[in-house]
Amino acid sequence: MTDEGLKDRVKQKYGLAALQVTATGTTSCCGSTSQSGSGDPVTSNLYGSDQTADLPQQALAASLGCGNPTALAELTPGETVLDLGSGGGIDVLLSAKRVGPDGKAYGLDMTDEMLALARENQRKAGVANVEFLKGEIEAIPLPDDSVNVIISNCVINLSAAKDRVFAEAFRVLKPGGRLAVSDVVVRGEVPSAVRRSVELWIGCIAGALEERDYRARLAKAGFEGVEVEPTRIYRTEDAREFLNREGIDADAIAPAVDGKFMSAFIRARKPSAV
Repeated sequence: MTDEGLKDRVKQKYGLAALQVTATGTTSCCGSTSQSGSGDPVTSNLYGSDQTADLPQQALAASLGCGNPTALAELTPGETVLDLGSGGGIDVLLSAKRVGPDGKAYGLDMTDEMLALARENQRKAGVANVEFLKGEIEAIPLPDDSVNVIISNCVINLSAAKDRVFAEAFRVLKPGGRLAVSDVVVRGEVPSAVRRSVELWIGCIAGALEERDYRARLAKAGFEGVEVEPTRIYRTEDAREFLNREGIDADAIAPAVDGKFMSAFIRARKPSAV
């Protein structure tokens, strides 16, 4: 698939997910339903009730991430935060609370339907220090050195141009700024055919980097202090139903897959002097 073809497919799937949330209050990705209390091993139980109590239910229902970057990112009042691939806006709204009225939280998304849903969730939540922008994470529509923190919830893995994403993130961060993202990461080698099937289960369409490659690409972009912290490790048993539907013997591939795919929290810094 070409880069543009992949981008169009991602846009279509997440646009349909936003429309489903608007119509039904739930969404599904790769055959599993994501909503509060769901048993899906990728998207469920990522946010505590204390975090989401004041948010619209549709913001939680539209969360198709694999982590909770707002729980792990260090945000302080007055900072400017940018969420790459902000979807229904849950991480933007949570970040806006933490940076307070003197701070700002931007959400960036390329899907019109998700942007409309996010802006409606912002209206319902009554949060003023938020702005949702239309654009692509490979070409961020913000000036150089303009944000303190970049977060993202399992969206970078969907990009076919990850080096460009990392370069753009580095560009818009202020000197000393932090990257604090959740993403899908692979540890070790996995047969390509098996990898494609498991990635489909994890994120509808995924292109997860191997951990060492992820670290190397961030360093190439100029980041320092790179840390990768696993937050949820996926087992073959978790994907058994999906793999069986795809005609794949879960037991046969278990040795090549089990424990190698994970959600991880990735931290990195832009040097203070660049």
